Amino acid sequence: MIDEYKTIKTEGEGYYTEKRSKFLAFAHHVESIDEIKKILADYRKKYYDARHVCYAYMLGAERVEFRANDDGEPSSTAGKPILGQINSQELTDVLVVVVRYYGGVNLGTSGLIIAYREAAADALANSETEIRQVEEVISYSFAYPMMNDVMRIVKEMQPRIVSQTYGNTCAIKLGIRKSEAERLRSKLEKLSFE
Repeated sequence: MIDEYKTIKTEGEGYYTEKRSKFLAFAHHVESIDEIKKILADYRKKYYDARHVCYAYMLGAERVEFRANDDGEPSSTAGKPILGQINSQELTDVLVVVVRYYGGVNLGTSGLIIAYREAAADALANSETEIRQVEEVISYSFAYPMMNDVMRIVKEMQPRIVSQTYGNTCAIKLGIRKSEAERLRSKLEKLSFE
């Protein structure tokens, strides 16, 4: 079971130049397609005068949701090399955007592949990476007199408290590493039968 993944914590910028063409690269931590669309729209607006805004992203701890976009460059010369850099570092929840200002000289397919790869690599190198846990959120409702027992389990297993409400009936939501979720769930369920 995959219960941790590697992503970037800080945004990174990269730069590459070849035959007067400039490649500006930006790496972002992202968690949804909507977030990606907004970031891409912002880059297209900010760099409206650029010839190409190419990108690649990888989403999810299982690393199965991804896309590479050449934005008008010859097929597989921009998006794939960018995605290749994300894959080579085994990152996920990452978007890398490379903005190209054309310098007047054609670079050819191999030149483009190198340029996009190097720009993406530079942006990722300038980002801080971190390992994150895949969490599962467990909801549990209980009577107020059980509070001490519930909090003893929380103290012992150290889940993240997502939310909690207290009253005649109490409810708590706990985020815990996926591999520990079943153990936490069974400890809480045992309380209900004591």
